[in-house]
Amino acid sequence: MLYTSADEVPDDVNLVNNVGVDRSEEPLGKTFGKISHEILCKWPTEEDLHTRTMLLFDLLGSYKWDAKVVLVLASFVASYGEFRLLMQLCSSNPLALSVTMLKQLPADLSPLKPRFKALSLLVNAMVDVTKYIIKFEKLSLSHVELDHEAKNTTKYIIYIAVYWIIRGILRYSSQITDSTSMKSEQYSDSTIITTWEILSLVYRLRSIYSHLRQQVEICHQQTETKLHTKLINVFKETQVDNQEVLNLLFGMTDDLPLTDCSSQAKLGLPDLKGKIVILLFSRPEFLSIDETLLLVQQTHDHPHYKNVEGSYKIVWIPIPVSTQWTAADANFFNFLSSIFPWYSIRKPWLLSSAVVTFIKEAWNYKNEPIMVVLDSQGNVINNNALDMLTIWGVIAYPFSASRAKELWQEQNWTLQFMVDAIDHRLTKWVEEERYICIYGSNNIDWILKLTGKMETIISAGVNLEMVYVCKRRSSQQMRNLITMVDNKHLSSVLSFLKSQFFWLRLECINRSKLRLGKPEITDHVLDEVSALLDMDDNDKNWAVIGRGSNAMDMVRLEESELMECIDKFPKWGQSVAELGFLSALKNSL
Repeated sequence: MLYTSADEVPDDVNLVNNVGVDRSEEPLGKTFGKISHEILCKWPTEEDLHTRTMLLFDLLGSYKWDAKVVLVLASFVASYGEFRLLMQLCSSNPLALSVTMLKQLPADLSPLKPRFKALSLLVNAMVDVTKYIIKFEKLSLSHVELDHEAKNTTKYIIYIAVYWIIRGILRYSSQITDSTSMKSEQYSDSTIITTWEILSLVYRLRSIYSHLRQQVEICHQQTETKLHTKLINVFKETQVDNQEVLNLLFGMTDDLPLTDCSSQAKLGLPDLKGKIVILLFSRPEFLSIDETLLLVQQTHDHPHYKNVEGSYKIVWIPIPVSTQWTAADANFFNFLSSIFPWYSIRKPWLLSSAVVTFIKEAWNYKNEPIMVVLDSQGNVINNNALDMLTIWGVIAYPFSASRAKELWQEQNWTLQFMVDAIDHRLTKWVEEERYICIYGSNNIDWILKLTGKMETIISAGVNLEMVYVCKRRSSQQMRNLITMVDNKHLSSVLSFLKSQFFWLRLECINRSKLRLGKPEITDHVLDEVSALLDMDDNDKNWAVIGRGSNAMDMVRLEESELMECIDKFPKWGQSVAELGFLSALKNSL
């Protein structure tokens, strides 16, 4: 893990929270206290060391092996960390000096530095071994079976490792707690002897670590290979429900692998039984703000959301670009998972690398957001419904690829479809079937010229609303233009955020159409969207004039054509009363 300080490490990414310490009915704090007492209490002779070790094993009997060693190590490190802090600060910090005096520690600790350096090496060796014990215990052994020899050999090494870690802690805890021993040994040969004894244990643990690491890597590779194969096969089989599929993906290390982001409640996979499940994969930092807000609007704040609420759930699974989670990744996840209205994986850093590999290979995830849709039986019915949901929102339920084709077969290019529900006032004008001119430019002179000329048409009695949309590339210039158009009352405007919604929607329409493949006949929707995106890319001035939801009541104009048409309004405007504004406009073109 790439953390630089303890403060940066998220609560879930540490030794204690990565082990199964919930196997006992006794409160963890009480167990921890018993362990600490057993470590710190004095026994009369050294011959009792093995007996004390076995007694501590009895105390930890209900816990898994990774939990056993973590609990004992945590108890030891608590005392060790306090002592190391006093050693570092007592010469410069008055409070630390006072605590040192109260504990009756030697005033001069320099002769003991070799011993404490050896203890530091011992703690590091214990932690390294413990990490691999945890890694083995976290393997997905409930879903795949390891080779008998590899599994038994690894477990044997773990038993030996835990024994020597606990025995070493019991033996050398007095080195940091017994001030009398420190005083008496401060200038004696026993300091050298003790230091060599500690280093001897360090060597033993390093040897155990070397063998354990090799065995755990063998088991890890076996597990990953078998899990990947099982994932491929499970999606080829007919399932009764979605539980087997979801368990293989997310339920291997935790009975409650999900979080309801809204309430922060921990959830199990049975909460998704019988539902459409949309797996949202992305980087931990997710999307841009405007993309995120638009997706939330379409999936949670959509007017038709109540009609399908409870029938489907979105589960966010963040996957970092690198193979390891960084502090920045964890901070992004912790923040976003507390504000989204969806579910999320509670500890995404525990996802098996086999699962991540499967997601990338089977569903073509390449660090850009995708939404994979599973039906209630766990079958994949859409490899990426992101654009579909952005375009139609919950109307697209059940979000299958076949549903997308149905929607496109029914959909025409209309003003209502182009603007959807990105702005309430604009939506109201569309419903009232007013004539609307949506225009875009990054040139204030052209905007002044256009709105001035349009006043001629509006003054003639045409019920026409002008709406300015800025470019989709974020810049301060665009924000200034919106403010200027609004302050000068040149026309109505879409806010910068809603302008981004407008362009994001068109981009999704374009991608969704292209994903369907090249049409046999001219695709009017694709042609119009592509033309608008192209004009925006090339800084062209443009306008779309339309009304309501009729595909015939819409026309797109570029700068020269638009201005020429407006200039000729005194001529063709005479037929507006008879033909209607749009029909008269089209005739003039």
